[in-house]
Amino acid sequence: MANMKSAIKRIRVNEKSRVANQTVKSNMRTNIKRVESLISENNVEEAQAALKVAVKKIDKAVQKGVIHKNNGTRQKARLTKKVNELGA
Repeated sequence: MANMKSAIKRIRVNEKSRVANQTVKSNMRTNIKRVESLISENNVEEAQAALKVAVKKIDKAVQKGVIHKNNGTRQKARLTKKVNELGA
């Protein structure tokens, strides 16, 4: 256990950040899974609508620093590619 005052505060701050990041990341993953499930059901219109929401959630996670910019870009590209292949 930490003894120094700054280390104790750091533990508190890290825990608070972890919980906030966990919420953002969980929300993002849920929306990604929703898009993927709609793709597997061959539901084009709803998949495109869900993709817009998922992209917003991914962008928000990148903006907050929860995931890396390249990770967010890769996820958006892969989802978009799947939805576009479904529509074609």
